[in-house]
Amino acid sequence: MRPLRILLEHSIDYAGLFPPAGLAMRPAAENYAAYHAGPHAWALGRFVAPASRLAELETAAAGLLPEQPTTVPWRLSVLLGPDPAGEVRALGELNCRHAASGAGALVADVVELKAATAEKVESALAALPRHLQVYLEIPVDRDPAALVAAIARRGARAKVRTGGVTPEAFPATADLLRFLRACTSAGVPFKATAGLHHPLHAGYRLTYAADSPRGTMFGFLNVFLTAAFLREGMDDADAARLLEEGDRRAFTVDDRGIGWRGRRIETDALRAAREQAIVSFGSCSFTEPIDDLASLRLL
Repeated sequence: MRPLRILLEHSIDYAGLFPPAGLAMRPAAENYAAYHAGPHAWALGRFVAPASRLAELETAAAGLLPEQPTTVPWRLSVLLGPDPAGEVRALGELNCRHAASGAGALVADVVELKAATAEKVESALAALPRHLQVYLEIPVDRDPAALVAAIARRGARAKVRTGGVTPEAFPATADLLRFLRACTSAGVPFKATAGLHHPLHAGYRLTYAADSPRGTMFGFLNVFLTAAFLREGMDDADAARLLEEGDRRAFTVDDRGIGWRGRRIETDALRAAREQAIVSFGSCSFTEPIDDLASLRLL
């Protein structure tokens, strides 16, 4: 398998319901169905939806879901809201309905929620059933080590917000790097969300509006590779430079690995990084990341 595919396989969690796309449920479901059956399905991750909209999703997905038990189901990542206990019950009922149908067309086994302190991490995880994979979105404007340690104790995963629709929504490079270092050091897998529509660090429009403000975005390729290189011993100075690398010519890709400015990481290390470090990134567009990879001659 080619290194870039190892690095990015099933990595793009589709969040078309959320800004800046902000699609209605039916168009978002139609998009996901097309991506799920399309030539780049290898890169498609989960469909991201709020728990409060699961019933709406089931209705909107009618006629779009896989019909055969042998077909890969739609896998959901569900954002929990103010009533986690009730929402988890609804999630379980959804899973039972689709398991009973024989096709198992929808599977909701991942949940996401926010926690700003180690105590809230502990209480949130104690209240959730063990069979769910939980991501805790934690703040990164201060040292997250205590929160990451609490997440590690419970065998959960971390989540980092890497942007938004305003320039101030993007974390500082040093803060994002500190989060990546904390997770890789503690052996905590993580996902990123928001502001990672493009492969490389650069200035981009922040929304799809004609008068959209512009801001500097992190690239998903930068974030994934930085996490992988951190696991291989990269120091913070080089890691910060890699997070801010915007020159396509600085990267080389061949059948055995990926290089960046004289450093190199082989396919086995990339595979381990995907299994044990960075899991995915949420994006309200699936086509934009794929099209950008193609325009950079990386696909």
